[in-house]
Amino acid sequence: MPTLTISGVPHVYELTAPTSKPEVLVFVHGWMLSRNYWQPLIEQLSQEYQCLSYDLRGFGQSQPQDAVPTFSESDSGNVAVATQTAIAQYSLLSYARDLGMLLRALQISKAWLIGHSLGGYVALWAADQMPEQIQGVICLNSGGGIYLKEAFERFRSAGQQMVKLRPKWLPQIPCLDLVFTRANVASTIARSWGRQRVVDFVSANPEAAIGTLLDSTTEAEVHRLPQVVARLSQPLHFIAGAKDTVMEPKYVRHLASFHPLFGDCADNVLEIPDCGHLSMLEKTDVVESRIREILRSH
Repeated sequence: MPTLTISGVPHVYELTAPTSKPEVLVFVHGWMLSRNYWQPLIEQLSQEYQCLSYDLRGFGQSQPQDAVPTFSESDSGNVAVATQTAIAQYSLLSYARDLGMLLRALQISKAWLIGHSLGGYVALWAADQMPEQIQGVICLNSGGGIYLKEAFERFRSAGQQMVKLRPKWLPQIPCLDLVFTRANVASTIARSWGRQRVVDFVSANPEAAIGTLLDSTTEAEVHRLPQVVARLSQPLHFIAGAKDTVMEPKYVRHLASFHPLFGDCADNVLEIPDCGHLSMLEKTDVVESRIREILRSH
């Protein structure tokens, strides 16, 4: 796979062949995932649009060369130090800047960003930072803007423990991939995707995983997102899963409501029935059709 060094880290990316369309579709994955989950969508869209997918810094195959080892309970002192460093180095804005450097390196002057979950936040920040280069944004299973103190504290604590305590031998557990085919989805996904989720879960750099988790869930950052959305001059659309327990549709609609396209009928929000948090895998055809509709309407 081709790589480009951005922010000192080799970024693995895939870029399909150019088409007659001037804009490039850029896909940004979510937390503890990788570029791989976009492939079913890209296979369908790349006939009409050039598509770029890449692994965010510290996730998938875009790993720091001096990667930090997985933390254990006995490393509590080291964890505290690493956590403070991680928050500073792995902010949403820093990832948006990474994306900007990647687009410039690939000489992409017009792009639509399609971000999933955490990747949606990165896409929003990137559009805010590059209003002329980014033509529009489509967020999948991505919303928020409401800070619930106790819920967020529980989520942050559980997330940190999950990252610190993952053993490297986890993929060797028989049938564990079956558990990941059912996690956070409304319908069971293919076993190959369950295996991919296990691999991405284990391989994510701990500083990146903790840093993005903590930065994106602070009260300041949660309240900052609606301000970013309100500032955007580009088109902004949201796709939500009706059965998404990670990002419930009400939170998607809340964040969408700060953009001018949001009207009485929530024109910039599509809610997909019987769909969980991985809409690009669970309802690939529906998402692909909606993306085409949005691009044609603008």
